[in-house]
Amino acid sequence: MKKTKGKSRTKKREEESGKMRQRIEAAIRAIPRGKVSTYGGIARAAGFPGAARLVARVLNRGFGLPWQRVLGSGGEIKLRGDSALEQRFRLEGEGVHFRGRRVDMKAHEFRSTLSKGASPRPKSRSTRKSR
Repeated sequence: MKKTKGKSRTKKREEESGKMRQRIEAAIRAIPRGKVSTYGGIARAAGFPGAARLVARVLNRGFGLPWQRVLGSGGEIKLRGDSALEQRFRLEGEGVHFRGRRVDMKAHEFRSTLSKGASPRPKSRSTRKSR
C-alpha cells in the first residue's frame, strides 16, 4: 500500500513543530530564579526571531514551566485579573523588583546566549549625518 504525500508532509510538520516547542520550552526553563525575559527574547533565544506568539501558545499549553518569568516587552505583565496578581506575587517572591507596573528590566532581564540560526535585534540607524 502506498503512502500519500499528504500524510508524510503532515508527519514532517508535526515533527518540526515538536522540535520548535522543545526548543522554546528549553529557553523558558533556562531563565534562572530572580530573572525574567520577554516573549520575543525567548523566541530569539530558541532560534525563532519574530515568533513571540508561538512562545505564548507554548506557555499556555505547557506544564511545569516557570511561566511567571516570561513578560511582555518592556517588562509588562500581559496577563489580566487574578493571573496577573499571581504572576506579580510569584516574581516578587523570587526577588524581582518592579518600577510601577513593570519589572525593572535593567536589573532583572535574563539575556541568554543566542542559539544557531538566531540573530540579534538589528541596531537602529542614526539619523545624524557624519561630517
